[in-house]
This record gives sequence, structure tokens and C-alpha cells, in this order.
Amino acid sequence: MRRSDLAPARLRPSDLLRLGGTGLRARPLRAVLSALGIAIGIAAMTAVVGISSSSQAALDRALAALGTNMLTVTPGQTMFGKDAKLPDQSVAMIRRIAPVRSATATGSVDGAAVYRTDKVPAGQTGGLAVLAAQLDLPSTVGAELTRGTWLNAATARYPAVVLGADAARRLGDVPAVYMLGRWWTVIGVLGRVPLAPELDSSVLVGWPAAASYLGFDGHPTTVYTRAVDSQVEAVRGVLAPTANPENPSEVKVSKPSDALAARRATNATFTALLLGLGAVALLVGGIGVANTMVISVLERRAEIGLRRSLGATKGQVRTQFVAESLLLSLLGGAAGVLLGYLVTGVYATTQSWPAVVPLWAMAGGIAATVLIGAIAGLYPAIRAARLAPTEALAAA
Repeated sequence: MRRSDLAPARLRPSDLLRLGGTGLRARPLRAVLSALGIAIGIAAMTAVVGISSSSQAALDRALAALGTNMLTVTPGQTMFGKDAKLPDQSVAMIRRIAPVRSATATGSVDGAAVYRTDKVPAGQTGGLAVLAAQLDLPSTVGAELTRGTWLNAATARYPAVVLGADAARRLGDVPAVYMLGRWWTVIGVLGRVPLAPELDSSVLVGWPAAASYLGFDGHPTTVYTRAVDSQVEAVRGVLAPTANPENPSEVKVSKPSDALAARRATNATFTALLLGLGAVALLVGGIGVANTMVISVLERRAEIGLRRSLGATKGQVRTQFVAESLLLSLLGGAAGVLLGYLVTGVYATTQSWPAVVPLWAMAGGIAATVLIGAIAGLYPAIRAARLAPTEALAAA
């Protein structure tokens, strides 16, 4: 048989896996310590990303409570100086704007005064406003009930009211209030609403009940709109012509909150911080893998020489050490991601933050360790493959 007819056996992926695992099992303590070093680096990266993301989520929640993405629409004045009116369908039209997440409204009920009993003189109204309210008002403006329940599809049709915080304080703990010759049952009390302070001194009734019992004309006087954060300015630009297509100049739209700009600046700062710390952690892990594999090559010259003498090619030796490096990096990366996730969860819980570890951070941590492992193991693998069998056996 001619020499040219001889061909080296090819290593299957399963063979490479066993071969790489054998190299790690032969020196378990070193493998564990090396994987631990990688795990600590990846855990640090994952924890930093997770803790920063959790902190950012808590900050976003706090800024959202300040109404960074809420805009209000109110009627302005006509060209003759009279008070304008928003169309009945203005809320429905605003809801059709794609970046708008929610829109709701209140309507001022003129001529309705609220009394705690029917014995109070007509002139002593207490300055409380009566507003017709849509059912999704609390969720849009961030209002919460301190007592009772909010209006629903049934109670919004009948004489039932929900009191604002100041209105409840002025009227006292009463089971019902008196309006336009009729008793209205108090079914709930709102807490203070920082985003819509006008609700604090208001008595809120259902939209259908206001039309049926109080002569409400159905025109909204304030429309509250929540939009996607990145599209707030764009939404503001189209709110007026959408709310009143015939007379957009008769519509007033509030300006976006200054907190929105602060929120975006904070997000950009967090992103830069995460990228910087992640790069440092990956660099440290890669240096650790490279150091481990270089030492492994120096200590295993006899093994390399024996394998070469038995017919292993340079490519097979090179592939063996790359496989070991990949396995080492993968084990350390997986352990690091798990450890970083646990650290993030514990720390976020102690700070009363939502625990957030982005999926890209976990997947990216493992993928990055595999890539770093391959790069770090490439030089030692090439160095091992270049050892001549006689040189390696003689050095051993």
C-alpha cells in the first residue's frame, strides 16, 4: 500500500466532545478553578447588567408615575373669543393614533352642585366640580382608590358617584350626596392623583348617568392620553387635528414632561455603562482561558508527542485543544449566567425593585464566552499542533 493511500481517521463531533472532556477530567481541579474564573467574570457581567436593568426598570416606573408619556387635550377658544368644544368622537379618534396606548376623558357637567344633605342652602356648593368620567380613567391617569370601587358598566348608568380626595374630605364620610333633587350613592373614594390634580376636588359620575340625570351634553372637556415614550412629540403634533379635524386651532395640547428628556438621558447612560463593564468582564475571562490552555500545552507535551506518534494529525491536535477551550468556556459561562441571575434577583428583592435580567444578557454571556474561548484556545492549539513528535517526547 502506497503512503498516499493512507488517510487519517476523521474525528466526529461526539469524538471531539469526549476528547475535550477527557482533557478536562484529567485535571479536574485546574478545570474547576479555570471555569470558576470565567464564571465569576460572566456572573459579574450578568449581575451588573441585571442590577442596572432592574434599577432602570424601577426608575422608569417612578418616571412613568410622573406622567412622562401623558398628554392632555382641552378645548381652547374660537376665533370670536368664545369657549370651544371638543367633538363627541374626539376620544375615539385619538385612540386610532398608532403610538397612543390609552385615551380617556372627563366632561364638565354645568349647573350641577353637590351637597352632603338636602338641607344645605343652594349657594353653599363648596366649590366642588361634577365631572362625567369614562370607565378607563383610573388606569390612564394612575389613580387609585382608597375606599370602595370604581365605576363599572352597570353603576355608570345609575346615580352613583366616586369622590376625589379633597371632595371626600370636604363632604365627610357620607353614604350618599345630593345633586339636582336626587340622592347619589357614594361607591368609592379616590386617593390623590398627582398627574390630574383637578380630580381631587371633583365628584365623578358615569358618562351615561350624567347624560340621563344631569343634562350632560356629551362633549369631553379634558382628554388624557398615554403614548409610547419614543413617540410623545410625534403624537403631540397630531393630537389637535385628530381631536378636532375641522378646527384644530381650537384645541390645546399640553407639552411633554421635562422628565421624559431626563429618562432618555438616563437610558443612554445605563447602556454605555453596561457595554463598558461587559467588555471588561469578557476580556478578563478570555485571558484566563488563554492562560489555562497555554499551561496545559506545556504540561502535556508527552501526551501530544504520543498522539502524533500514533498517527494524530496537526489538525486533530489543534481541534482537540480548541474543543477543550470551548467546553471550559461554555461550562464557566453557563455557571456565570446562573450565578449572575441569582445575584440580581436577591439584590433587586432587597431594594424592592423588579428583578430584570435581559434575555440578550444571558444569551450574549454564553455566546461571548464560547467566542472568547475559541479565540483564547486557538494560539495554544496551534502551538500544540506544531510540536514535532520526537521533540515533544524528548521534552517530556
